[in-house]
Formats: sequence, structure tokens, C-alpha cells
Amino acid sequence: MNKLLSFLKYVLLLGVSAFLMWYALKELDFQKMWAEFQSADYGWVMVSVLMGVLAYLSRAMRWQMQIRPTGHNPPLRNTYNAMMVGYLANLVLPRMGEVARCSMLRRSDNLPINTGFGTVIAERIIDMMMLLLVIALTFLVEFGRIRDFFLSLLTDKYESLEQSISSLYWVFWVMLISAVLILSVVLRYLSLLRQNAYFRKAVHFAKGMLEGVFSISRLENQFAFWGHTVFVWLMYYGMSLAVFYALPATSGLGWGAALSVLLAGTLGMAAPVQGGIGVYHLMVQATLLLYGVPKEAGMAYALLAHTSQTLLVVVMGVISFIASMLGRSKPVTQQSSHTSANAHELKG
Repeated sequence: MNKLLSFLKYVLLLGVSAFLMWYALKELDFQKMWAEFQSADYGWVMVSVLMGVLAYLSRAMRWQMQIRPTGHNPPLRNTYNAMMVGYLANLVLPRMGEVARCSMLRRSDNLPINTGFGTVIAERIIDMMMLLLVIALTFLVEFGRIRDFFLSLLTDKYESLEQSISSLYWVFWVMLISAVLILSVVLRYLSLLRQNAYFRKAVHFAKGMLEGVFSISRLENQFAFWGHTVFVWLMYYGMSLAVFYALPATSGLGWGAALSVLLAGTLGMAAPVQGGIGVYHLMVQATLLLYGVPKEAGMAYALLAHTSQTLLVVVMGVISFIASMLGRSKPVTQQSSHTSANAHELKG
């Protein structure tokens, strides 16, 4: 039953991605878009890909630094391989990558799943902080264009927005009251719950997860950790800027436009569909329209940036998966050789 539900979820999300891509492409002139690809300078696309490689390596180093305060010290190759396989899994089913990467380190380095999840949650919180910083910088630098876009959007959607806020208000209060009731019941029957094996397991899991979340407060080198964080996002920004120079229609855009595209692309990639397919393309194309870039050129940019990075994840993820499988079989081989040598000595 679980496998069927996972399959249906995968098909549904894939269908959503396919529909969004169809919607993004349906009114475009494909001859104009093909002309954009023919005139592209793919050397700049390779520069973007190289920046992606550096960003992934830096993220792996940062994740390794998060794990060390928990009492585990996986080598960088295992941390990197687990992370890249996780990103590859996210292309199949969103959020499956978090499970995959933590499971791999559980097998290779005996890192508890809950502790691994905790470090991933902390990583997501830090990324959210950096995204908020990007939003602030984008609004500060490109306020005129962004303001007009959002004002027109809010004017068109004011009534639905007002209804949504009203609904969210009631949802908030229902969730708050439910949380208070559940907490009251737990506190009242806490002594009985402590005798329950499932409750003890849940508490143990939560403690391990919190240990992973707060591992950033016990880092050996805070400067290096935050340096990696800034470096990763600078590479993300550089990736957006580099692809600008690959197309004649976007080569004249400045660093402020790259900030806007970085923001739109990041929000698109965060959508709960495989690899942000469709959502990323629509959001980046709409953002470039604000800078006078034609729809066809905007879609060509989105396709170049997204496809090159997706292929990078696929290639690096597959290599990491193969490397992790070979690394896992190595100890078995050594043990078998050692056992054979011992048997030979006994026979002698």
C-alpha cells in the first residue's frame, strides 16, 4: 500500500511538472527560441556548471562540520556522496533526498537517522536565513521593478488574497488550540506515557534530532562554517549571472537582475515538484520579462540554467551512488580475504 501511494504521488507530481512546462511553452515561438540556443555562448554555461560543482563541494564540507559535534566524523567523501545521492533522489521524488542522504550515512558511518535529520533541518534553517537575506537585497536594489510587479499582482488578486488571509487566521487558531490540548493531555498522562515503548522511542528520536539541529552551536570553527555558507550562495548568484552572458538577449543585464533571477529561481526550485521543473521556468521567465527580455529568450535562459544544473546533479549523483556502492563492498572483500588467510594459516 505504501509503495502504491508513493507511486501515485510520484505520478501526480510528475504530471504537475509536465503541465507547468506545457503551459510555459505553449505560446512561445520555437523558431525564435531555437535561434537563441544557436547564438548562445556555451562557455559561460560551463562556467555556471563549474560554480555548481564548487557549491556542492562547499556544502558537503559544511555538512561534515555540522555532523562532527554530534560525536560522529564521517570522511568528506562519504558526506559528499550521501549529499549528491540525496539531490539525485529529489529529482525522482521531492524531499526523498533527505531520507536517502541520512540513510547512506547511517550505513557507511553509523550516524543515527534522527541525528542526521537534525543536521539537515539546521541546514534548511540556515538556507532560509540566506534566502531572506537575498529577498531583502533584491527588494533594496531592484525595488522599483519588484514593487510594480507585486502591486499589479496584489491588485489583481486582492479579493482572493483577503479570503486566504482570513482562512489562514482560522487555521492558525485551530492549530494553536489543538497544540495546547495535545500538550495538556501529554503533561497529564506523562507518567503513563513514559512506560510506553513507542513513546520512549519517539522521545529518543526527538532528542537525537534536536542534537543534530543544535550541532551548529557547538562547531569547532564558526568562521569556516559561515564562510562556506556565504560562499555557497555567492556561487548560486554567480551561476545566475554567468548564464546571462551566454545569451545575447540577457548579456546586457546587470548584477541587480541576477539577484532577481536568483530569488525567483530559488523559490521555483523550492516548489514540491521534481527538480522545480515548470515552476522554475515560469518564475524565471516572468522575472526576466520585467527587464524587457522577450518570452522566448527568457525561456531559453531558464532552460539553459536549469537543464545544465540538473544534468550536473544527475552525473555527480550517479557517480556518487556508484562510488558509495563500491566503498560499501570494499570492507566485505577485505574481511573475506582476511578470513581466507586465517583459514590458510590454520590449514598450514
